[in-house]
Amino acid sequence: MSLSLIGIIFVQGYWIQNTVENNKEQFSFNAKQILISVSNKIEYREFEEMYYPLQEILDSIKPDDKPDNKTIQQLLDISFDRGSFAFADGVLEEDHKLFSSFIDFNIDTVKLKDILNRNAETINLDKEENYRVKERSKSKLDRLSALTDLQRRDFEIVIDELANFIPIHRRVKKGEVQKLLKKELAERDMKVDFEYAIYSNALATRVRSDDFSLDSPAATFAVPLFVNEEGSSRYQLYVNFTGKNRYILSTIKGMAILSIIFTLVIVVAYSSALSQLLQQRQISQIKTDFINNMTHELKTPIATINLALDAIKNPKIAGDPEKVKRYMVMIREENKRMHAQVENVLRISQLEKNELNIKKERLELHDIIEDAITHVSLIVENREGYIKTHLGALKSTILANDSHMTNVVVNVLDNAIKYSEGAPKIDIYTENVKNSIVLKIRDQGVGMSKVAQKKIFEKFFREHTGDLHNVKGHGLGLTYVKRIIDDHHGQIWVESERGKGSTFITKLPLIS
Repeated sequence: MSLSLIGIIFVQGYWIQNTVENNKEQFSFNAKQILISVSNKIEYREFEEMYYPLQEILDSIKPDDKPDNKTIQQLLDISFDRGSFAFADGVLEEDHKLFSSFIDFNIDTVKLKDILNRNAETINLDKEENYRVKERSKSKLDRLSALTDLQRRDFEIVIDELANFIPIHRRVKKGEVQKLLKKELAERDMKVDFEYAIYSNALATRVRSDDFSLDSPAATFAVPLFVNEEGSSRYQLYVNFTGKNRYILSTIKGMAILSIIFTLVIVVAYSSALSQLLQQRQISQIKTDFINNMTHELKTPIATINLALDAIKNPKIAGDPEKVKRYMVMIREENKRMHAQVENVLRISQLEKNELNIKKERLELHDIIEDAITHVSLIVENREGYIKTHLGALKSTILANDSHMTNVVVNVLDNAIKYSEGAPKIDIYTENVKNSIVLKIRDQGVGMSKVAQKKIFEKFFREHTGDLHNVKGHGLGLTYVKRIIDDHHGQIWVESERGKGSTFITKLPLIS
């Protein structure tokens, strides 16, 4: 199952990575298409703006005129002062005065002659055809669309040669590039930040955004601008999509979040199932230990009772009243011991079902301590130990149940006695802390590990000592203690060190 979970996580990670790579490729394709579209629109806009002034000069030629070098030079000496040309919502250029002497710039006069000859041929068409041409040429747009592919190509060559002598910052404006890029991005529903620049033979020009940088080649795309007849270009349009990674992640954010959430749900469910499995295994082990300990503890008194009964049946023993009395006391004590063990199990069961009726009254904790000591004093004396009291609390009045609170102190004292290897040495302290009384029962026994301190109040828990049963018990006494203290709105915890004993600390609220 673990391998399956790891496989699911691996597949999810691979799917997300693969989706990101695909989106990167799609973004690169769209970015290149955007740049090509922007480049084409800029070139078309320039062709439009320069075509109309040139066409007006050509229209001024009379039908009988023949284009020759003299005419061409006269045409080239005319300056095109077209005022301002509008682009989109604003003005592109206020000063559109074109160059006054084409011939000085080695303009392709052959192509210009071809344009003039074709213009003259168009003018000398028959009247009907000439009428249709004029009708088609009423608007600038119609005249531009009426060009044949060959005518358009001739114009493009001449206009390209003219434009090469115009500074790039006059041919293309910042606002134009920015508006075209935003428009193309909006049409493709791509909300991504960008910076742009036009370079001339690897040198930056004035047409650029303020924060453009070539330091991020993965996010920078380029396309040639103003490509000539030979397919080469002096200019390149660079666009750096600074928000590329953020945009790509946003495209898969929804699916990625859902994928991560579902994967986390599976991981949590698996972890919970594994935790419960381990817990059940631990509980099973604890129950096994409990059964072994209970079997051992019940087996001993049963065997003792059987031996005592067999002894009483013996005629020699039956005739001795002192020995009979001794065996009868032994039978009674062993019976009490078994009864106490069964009572502890029943009390825990009642506590878990909230069926234990605990009636509380005003009591003195010091009196309860003294009463509890009397229950274990004989055992301590037989083992040549002691229980010393240091009752320093000035106030000891609590709201408690006499029987259950006495059992609490007895259980803790019994625990201290059982886990003392030699003579039990037990000290009991009380003190007042604000509106509470603190009871400390300290022994000098074997102590316990840090792990045991955390689990000492859990049901059936006993620190493992292998297969030895040198300490009697079944792991229910301290669980009972914890439940009773909780019911009295108190707290209990233990401080211990291996080989140096343990201190059980109980804190209970005082009443006035």
